[in-house]
Amino acid sequence: MNYQIENKLALVTGSTKGIGFATALILAREGAQVILSGRSEASVSDAINRLLAQVPSAKVTGFVGDLSQAEAVDALVRKHPALDILVNNLGIFDPKAFEDIPDADWQHFFDVNVMSGVRLARAYLPGMKQRDWGRIVFISSESAIQIPVEMIHYGMTKTAQLALSRGLAESCAGTNVTVNSVLPGPTRSEGVSEFVNKLSGGQSFEDFEKTFFEQARPSSLLKRFTTPEEVANMVAYVCSAAASATTGAALRVDGGVVRSAF
Repeated sequence: MNYQIENKLALVTGSTKGIGFATALILAREGAQVILSGRSEASVSDAINRLLAQVPSAKVTGFVGDLSQAEAVDALVRKHPALDILVNNLGIFDPKAFEDIPDADWQHFFDVNVMSGVRLARAYLPGMKQRDWGRIVFISSESAIQIPVEMIHYGMTKTAQLALSRGLAESCAGTNVTVNSVLPGPTRSEGVSEFVNKLSGGQSFEDFEKTFFEQARPSSLLKRFTTPEEVANMVAYVCSAAASATTGAALRVDGGVVRSAF
């Protein structure tokens, strides 16, 4: 399939690893100009080198900054005043009992997972509307629909992203700008290793995976963690010109975890 995004400028936040990096890689292969973002010079440089090793012809640059902070978003917009594609992938998660989550954690999760996307969309959406073409994607989660008891604060932010993406899509009615959410299920990204260490009790990953899908996510039809590449395939499609009739949608790549046909 020709995604028809050659030379489109795409920003993928939180893209030095995991779903973000996998998405940036596909977009680069499709000819888009890609901005990789991360919080350290070392991680961004490493990600650029890894991407170029796989796509030597890629048009890729980097941005270093904490995009949960308004100052970093302002700096990014000064450097790149216009985008064609915005993938809001930046996010954090941490298993913690509700009773142990302090106010500061609630605020931090909201700033990282929600406000980063709010500020970036606010900065770039007007230009997309003016040019009458654009793609905005929020990487939400199946946890937006089935709030995980071990991460209620995380689930709350993922639900907020669904409301945000649908509202923005409504604001783009009649244009060639689309706004969607993609909802991965449990995904075997680098960040999952820490999650597994906290919950596994010393089990091997394979044993933990089996137990996790038997007990914590028994509704899964896949019965395994998805890969970042499996999720990125959906994200990249939604970013393409081929997905012109898909907007205001919450698209699941959850391995069948959510028990709903709709």
